[in-house]
Amino acid sequence: MTAIDARITAEATTTVPSPFPPIAQYAFLSDCHTGALIAPDGSVDWLCVPAFDSPSVFGSLLDREAGMFRFGPYSIAHPTARVYRPGTNVLETTWRTPSGWLLVTDALIIGPREGADTITPHTRPPADDDAAHLLVRTAVCLKGQVELEMVCEPVFDYGRTPAAWALASDDPSIAATVNGQPDLRLRSDLPLGIEGTRIRGRHVLHAGERAYCTLSWAEPSVTPPDSHQAHAMIEATTEYWRTWLAGARIPDHRWRDPLQRSALVIKGLTYMPTGATVAALTTSLPETPGGERNWDYRYTWMRDTTFTLKALHWLNLDWEAEEFMQFVADVEATEDGSLQIMYGIDGRRDLPESTRDELSGYDGAHPVRVGNAAFDQRQNDVYGAVLASILLHTRHSRRLPRRLWPIVVSQAECATNVWQQPDQGIWEARGEPQHYVSSKLMCWVALDRAATLAGIRGDSTRAAAWRDTAEQIRADILAHGVSERGVLRQHYGTDSLDASTLLAVLFGFLPPDDERMRNTVEAIADDLTEHGYVLRYRTEQTDDGMSGKEGTFLICSFWLVSAMAAVGQLDRARDMMERLLTIASPLGLYAEEFDAEAGRHLGNFPQAFSHLALIEAAGRIILAELLEEL
Repeated sequence: MTAIDARITAEATTTVPSPFPPIAQYAFLSDCHTGALIAPDGSVDWLCVPAFDSPSVFGSLLDREAGMFRFGPYSIAHPTARVYRPGTNVLETTWRTPSGWLLVTDALIIGPREGADTITPHTRPPADDDAAHLLVRTAVCLKGQVELEMVCEPVFDYGRTPAAWALASDDPSIAATVNGQPDLRLRSDLPLGIEGTRIRGRHVLHAGERAYCTLSWAEPSVTPPDSHQAHAMIEATTEYWRTWLAGARIPDHRWRDPLQRSALVIKGLTYMPTGATVAALTTSLPETPGGERNWDYRYTWMRDTTFTLKALHWLNLDWEAEEFMQFVADVEATEDGSLQIMYGIDGRRDLPESTRDELSGYDGAHPVRVGNAAFDQRQNDVYGAVLASILLHTRHSRRLPRRLWPIVVSQAECATNVWQQPDQGIWEARGEPQHYVSSKLMCWVALDRAATLAGIRGDSTRAAAWRDTAEQIRADILAHGVSERGVLRQHYGTDSLDASTLLAVLFGFLPPDDERMRNTVEAIADDLTEHGYVLRYRTEQTDDGMSGKEGTFLICSFWLVSAMAAVGQLDRARDMMERLLTIASPLGLYAEEFDAEAGRHLGNFPQAFSHLALIEAAGRIILAELLEEL
């Protein structure tokens, strides 16, 4: 097949009608315990309750028969407009029908805390506001008349167990599931009826009339709200998000809106009970259309710690930074004292991976995975990520918490012991272990930051020893990790490129004016991009244990923006940043990858790492622009 034929084939496959909405068309809701994805037709296609990593009750995202919950105009699937209420994760969808106009508002409710949370118990001090474990959907007819429809059809345990419903004998506006876990209770002012495994209601609204429905997974004693309370709860949730965002430091800059949306995404992916942050809301959205690169990202990666802390502190979100740091302090180390590369959002270590072969997968991408077998991989970058975050947090809070020092010691010792060994690398390759440059680079970060922390603590002996090891690592990387053309390699056995080597300038391993750093930035910009967007590596040159191609990685593209800004190429950095901002989803969200050929988002969604990298890239450019004004 020629290159032209291949391109025509790729373009054709993207135009074939699919029952699955494009990933970028989904709206994201959150109550900081779990999250929902709502399709353009008004259907909740993804919701796991009561927590982010619980089994799904609505799973149409991964199989069109795995559960859905639609609330919208009958027989109309394409809305006129969908927007977030400014400064919130509350969604408003406007519909035009042949007979009228309808506005639907959706929110996962956050409101004033009332007692202890027995559904998702907290290990962090509870805040004044917390999740109500409740999805509220309201509708108002703006003009004319509209026939409103509600269809609620949960299928428990990732599409395995259809719901069985019963109407309340004393109140026909309430229905409850009588099987499956957790118990669900639905209430609406639409007349309700049971049709097999679903609850359905229809009603004609006239101009000015309102309707609502709520779905609760709180304790059975908690009564779902009436119509007045439903509207009040959405207003309270709106107020919560706007009050929270008002506490963030968002510069008055042309990129203010994407920064605000990224902040709301990161907060929305935070698990309030423990302070953990999930890498993404979903599992098994494909990195390769129809392929096998499908992973469960509903966990907390230690490699994300520095990027998370950087973003939170830069935005002045110190409470969230403190909560996340305490989660890191709480997790259990492995037998050799090292931290795992990832943990469950409750801190659990064991994340066994299984497949749900009965599910079709998103648009045929198979298998669907639950759990992540990479949790017990050897990835030597984890030590640097953790220790860099501790130093960052220590400098910001002006003290080194006593409970974090043992982690500093253990991770520095682990990095000392393993830095000369091969590993799976930052991208969790499932091929043979290699001497990845970015892994050794992050071991250098670990010892460099540990030495600085020891100096802060007054432990000069450890500081000197760790500094000496850091210099040994630096010398080894520069001796074996640089190609003949002066570019940082992916690993010692190849001259192939890897976008993770951009971390060398972002973590200060090489100064911005170092020729090897500039060569690396140029090489990645010229030779590791497709249509101007950055690949993490070329799959045909890398033994990652998988088949098929993957899209460009958005975090790597934002890393290149940051690296360009760091080495003084500010105009190029700005240009690339503007291009990246144009490919955000219609609601300002980013998946993990971008298929530059077809112009579509790929991978799990929304992706915390993409938004964290956006914040850092924007911050570096904004700071450089401010310095230019001096």
